[in-house]
Amino acid sequence: MDAIRIERLSKTFANGRKALDNIDLRIEPGEMVALIGASGSGKSTLLRHIAGFSVSDAQPSQIEILGRPIQRDGRIAREVRKIRRDVAFVFQQFNLVNRLSVETNVLLGSLARLPLWRRLTGRFPLIERERSLTALDEVGIAGHAAERAANLSGGQQQRAALARALVQQARIILADEPIASLDPESSRRVMDLLRTLNVEHKLTVLVSLHQVDFAMAYCPRTIALRQGKVVFDGSSKALTPVLLRRLYGDDAHELLEPSADASRDAESAAPAAFHPAFALKTARSA
Repeated sequence: MDAIRIERLSKTFANGRKALDNIDLRIEPGEMVALIGASGSGKSTLLRHIAGFSVSDAQPSQIEILGRPIQRDGRIAREVRKIRRDVAFVFQQFNLVNRLSVETNVLLGSLARLPLWRRLTGRFPLIERERSLTALDEVGIAGHAAERAANLSGGQQQRAALARALVQQARIILADEPIASLDPESSRRVMDLLRTLNVEHKLTVLVSLHQVDFAMAYCPRTIALRQGKVVFDGSSKALTPVLLRRLYGDDAHELLEPSADASRDAESAAPAAFHPAFALKTARSA
């Protein structure tokens, strides 16, 4: 059984632009795969479709998560919420609730398996609190558990987001440009953590990156997108500058020498409807 299986996936925006063009992919359980491409190549769009945040064109297509269809033929599955319990989405801008403590932000990962009365009152059971502190310790920021999330650095906030994925007990992590806004040292720490989650926790990781050097250092396999199409799927070791220029032409410089503009890639913006604060608000209004 594949962790992620995609067949004939296409997405056309309202302005007629083809964001995804007949994508076919399979990712096995336990793989750590990089998704690369220049700005506008479709990386974030693809990740949002895998998570069921966006719906594909109304034509024969399918996305399966661990053998269960999360969307098919342009329709999101009715069981999408249950399926998403196995998928943690890590955004470029962290998606923490700044006014809440770091610990509470991490505890939000457990909402899906809590009874309604606990979601309404925000009273997390002891076992979940212990799990959150263990996760924070694993990512190296347990000492900040009681602080407001807004007080953390960017790298610390991204580590808190990964701790939330641990508390969620997800089996797949989709990370959308998780290091684009970070300095080099913080970027290495976050990528080290993603590799730890992959190797030690046996999680499947699909991470979109602008930086080919990080893809080569951390991910055995790389999928390259250009204008919504898969133009390469193979060993990351094969990603030489010559190959990248052949695949991307003048756009190859974005991947070989990422600019500061990459951290502001609009394609990586998180859909507001799936912010943790929205999830908590939804639970309280249910």
